[in-house]
Amino acid sequence: MAKKAKEQAAEKKNTKATQQDTNKKAENTEEKVNASENKEEVKEEPKVKVEKTDAEKLVEMNDKYLRLAAEYDNYRKRTLKEKMDLSKSAGADILVNILPVVDDFERALENIDKANDVEAVKEGVVLIYNKFKDFLKQRGVKEIEAKEKDFDTDLHEAITKIPAPTEELKGKVVDVIEKGYSLNEKIIRFSKVVVGE
Repeated sequence: MAKKAKEQAAEKKNTKATQQDTNKKAENTEEKVNASENKEEVKEEPKVKVEKTDAEKLVEMNDKYLRLAAEYDNYRKRTLKEKMDLSKSAGADILVNILPVVDDFERALENIDKANDVEAVKEGVVLIYNKFKDFLKQRGVKEIEAKEKDFDTDLHEAITKIPAPTEELKGKVVDVIEKGYSLNEKIIRFSKVVVGE
């Protein structure tokens, strides 16, 4: 009986070992099949991904282009609006600073009839004139020196020519009819002059 039990135990052991071997073989076969399928899938996946990536890249680049175009258009509109606002309000600063000179002129005009001393009136007008010239100088406006200078077409506009009073004044400015001015080294009005010949 003990012998029979031992044989049954051995048989069970062999059956179990055989089943395990069979299971292992099946697993190995399954793994090989899965591995080969995975290899095939791996080979196929990059193609699909590349196609998707190209399409995604195209969509992304198109989106970036549209956003950039819209951003540029907004920038252009904004700068155009800022330029218009600047040109409208640029004169405001100058006008605010010129108003005190206008006030001085108004006070002078109010008191000109009451004044008995002509010298005091002249002095007041000269003070206002100097104040206005200082204002222009602060804004970068300079008078172009012309009298008895060589005639320069970049600075002067000849109104007429007259015989030079002296030999030294030939080809030079004899008289200034209207003063010229420059704003930050750029001519804003040419001097109208008489040239000696």
